Amino acid sequence: MSSVRVLVGTRKGAFVLSSDGKRKKWDVSGPHFAGWEIYHMKGSPVDPDRLYASQSSGWFGQVIQRSNDGGTTWEPVDNKFVYYGDPGTHLWYDGTPHPWEFKRVWHLEPSLTDPDTVYAGAEDASLFQSTDGGQSWQELQGLRTHNSGPFWQPGAGGMCLHTILLDPGNPGRIYAAISAAGSFRSDDGGKTWRPINRGLKSPYELPDPNAEVGHCVHHIAMHPSRPDVLFMQKHWDVMRSDDAGDSWHEVSGDLPSDFGFPIDVHAHEPDTIYVVPIKSDSEHFPPDGKLRVYRSRTGGNEWEALTKGLPQRDCYVNVMRDAMAVDSLDSCGVYFGTTGGQVYGSADSGDSWTPIVRDLPAVLSVEVQTLP
Repeated sequence: MSSVRVLVGTRKGAFVLSSDGKRKKWDVSGPHFAGWEIYHMKGSPVDPDRLYASQSSGWFGQVIQRSNDGGTTWEPVDNKFVYYGDPGTHLWYDGTPHPWEFKRVWHLEPSLTDPDTVYAGAEDASLFQSTDGGQSWQELQGLRTHNSGPFWQPGAGGMCLHTILLDPGNPGRIYAAISAAGSFRSDDGGKTWRPINRGLKSPYELPDPNAEVGHCVHHIAMHPSRPDVLFMQKHWDVMRSDDAGDSWHEVSGDLPSDFGFPIDVHAHEPDTIYVVPIKSDSEHFPPDGKLRVYRSRTGGNEWEALTKGLPQRDCYVNVMRDAMAVDSLDSCGVYFGTTGGQVYGSADSGDSWTPIVRDLPAVLSVEVQTLP
């Protein structure tokens, strides 16, 4: 029987949750790197025991950790993230020029074909690649040095490259999303990039309805069988593209709020998507204090609240952009973590939920591996 490994990054360490295919009983390993912020942790689809983790501290800086045994043991690898050439400046919060400064890695995306190749999305927004298992990193500078780069500006959480999607059918195609610059696509393996934000609307931040960059994209998801169909949770609005990001249209439909951070796609149903609405950009908690995942089986617009097993009163947690994931078992499992330290799992595509673990530090990221 297949098994499941859930990788959880928190404000105070990393945790590895393991279960068999029934997903009823869980073993908890951790905290690894106790006391450190773990912004993201993800495993290679080629070698499931090869894991990468982004360990960060305001005092001690950035450390990339690697495991070759599924998270039992770890070793630090290279942490030299250097911008190519003269980095120049981007816009600061007040619109003045500000120098590019590396702060941390927000997201790690292992290659679909090579366990030693991994991409890193950084703050200030840039994309790095390692082809030697994290022992060295090179900037794919074509993204940051795009002619729009000097006009990128941080969102409330910083100017972070938080989403990296690799097209399984087209090795040259990479999607990236940046808060608060927008979404971008490369068709040549990261050498050149172009913004893909047509149809996004941000009237409060961007009076120009045709602005090429400056949109605060929170997360993007796709199903590997349909890499041209993208789903986006934006600062406001849930969006969909059917042409690889060339154009977008809103699919928020009857959601109680179209503000949120995560979005994900069912493993076997490409039109089934999940979001977690929160009240607003100033009140980062569920509407009415009721924690609800919303599911659309039609690719958006029509949504149903999934509540069974989730607290429906006095719940004021948030779910961060990288804190939701799905497994690929026959009955698709869905998982998410909260800023209150709970990790919830559903073994029936969201129909019912149970807390896998409680009382962790605030959860920053959740990834899932389906193991043989």
